[in-house]
Amino acid sequence: MKRTLQLAVLMTAGLFSAVTASAQTLKEFFNSSSVPLTYLGIDYSKAKLINDPGANTSDIKNRLYNSINEVVVNEPKNYDIAGAFHKDNVSSDLSAVKAKNDKINSGSITSSNTADFNSMTESDVASAVRGLNLNKSGIGLVFVMEGMKKEEKKSYGSVWVVLVDMKSKKVLMAERMEAEAAGFGFRNFWASIIKKTLNSIEKKKYKDWKGKYGA
Repeated sequence: MKRTLQLAVLMTAGLFSAVTASAQTLKEFFNSSSVPLTYLGIDYSKAKLINDPGANTSDIKNRLYNSINEVVVNEPKNYDIAGAFHKDNVSSDLSAVKAKNDKINSGSITSSNTADFNSMTESDVASAVRGLNLNKSGIGLVFVMEGMKKEEKKSYGSVWVVLVDMKSKKVLMAERMEAEAAGFGFRNFWASIIKKTLNSIEKKKYKDWKGKYGA
């Protein structure tokens, strides 16, 4: 019984150390601009395009999702990840997200159910992250797209902003955000969600998150 108790204490201590290490890593991330960040891209594997029954889902899967991911990386002035997260060093690796998006069933992209705009839980986000083939260490940023809702006057996107320990694929932070879509063409229209999300992070959310996770 004594040995069982000792093992239980060791397991508890190990769990506490792991949780503490993750917390310290996130704390350091929000308190030091020198902590590097790897941008992993936009994961569309669970996303629903709502109220757009005529959409060319094959083209969306095979070309447009990749195009949106590429424009975020290729236009850093418009999609200022470094500025939003107050980082001196941001690198990009879209390979894991691209491989995952390539496996999407194009027939499941569209939806007529507006409830799909706000249907994901933190467990769903963690599941999406576990499905990424990450062969890196350090902290990564991935946007897990939830819903893209078309409406007659205004359209909106909902997205989870996720910071992940890439080695363990443990979600360190998952925060849901919404933004209004704008622009011409499918790519620019829905890429604007990421641009506005980054702007909101830079102007307000980063400060809030620093107080929440970095204190």
